[in-house]
Amino acid sequence: MGLLNDKVAVITGAGRGIGRAAALLFAEHGANVVVNDLGAERDGAGSDPAPADQVVHAIARAGGHAVANYADVGTPGGAESLIEQAVQSFGGLDILVNNAGILIDKTLLKLSDEQYEAVIRTHQTGTFLCSRAAAGVMKRQGRGGRIVNTTGVAGMRGNFGQSNHAAAAAAVYGLTRTASIELQRHDILVNAVAPLAKTRLTEELPMFEKLGGSMTPEHVAPAYLFFASELSAGRTGHVLSVAGGKMSVFKIVESPGRFKEADNGVWTAEELAEHFDSVQKL
Repeated sequence: MGLLNDKVAVITGAGRGIGRAAALLFAEHGANVVVNDLGAERDGAGSDPAPADQVVHAIARAGGHAVANYADVGTPGGAESLIEQAVQSFGGLDILVNNAGILIDKTLLKLSDEQYEAVIRTHQTGTFLCSRAAAGVMKRQGRGGRIVNTTGVAGMRGNFGQSNHAAAAAAVYGLTRTASIELQRHDILVNAVAPLAKTRLTEELPMFEKLGGSMTPEHVAPAYLFFASELSAGRTGHVLSVAGGKMSVFKIVESPGRFKEADNGVWTAEELAEHFDSVQKL
């Protein structure tokens, strides 16, 4: 028995890399998969149906069921048509994996408006638009569902040359947390994966010259399967980081802090300077 037998899953950015690995794994576990991929270049330019088609053909050869979708998830029309295709093709929707992404690395002072907005549109806006459309369908169906987002370490810790990616990833984290609160009453669980793997987008990073073979999309795909399946029942609002054989959980934590009773609790700037080290101590 597969973990996703007869479930309907939409996976964005599923033509290559992590999305492809997740699509193949989901199909192996019995899901009917809508393989979405615009087929753009690494920076988001252009389009090509071949990546999505190739994954669909691979699933079919293995005896699974899948259809291709080439919509731009960063547009309202694209996101709506993607979710609509799942319903028309397979009769409903149980799982959404938001994985579509592009790469434009530039330092803050060299990053253009267009380069910033392109990454935000695909990663952040695309996640929002697809999640909203999917949640609407899941609510109307009345049988719950799973939404699994993709965030990144840059959004949790920051990373040189990735202010656009960091902003988008941090926004996806916030969206995941809020959506998990709002949608839990409809039995729609919302979690996120922060993957680190060698893909078309990351293969030029120096770290993958030595570690690429041990940090593959196949290392990451099971995390998406976990959150998409009943194995994650009751868990929502989590961010699971996967880097090769290492798993960890990202959390935003608040220090215990200090409380000032005098002066109606108003801290002066000088007092903040004096006590900052103790205030930030966990």
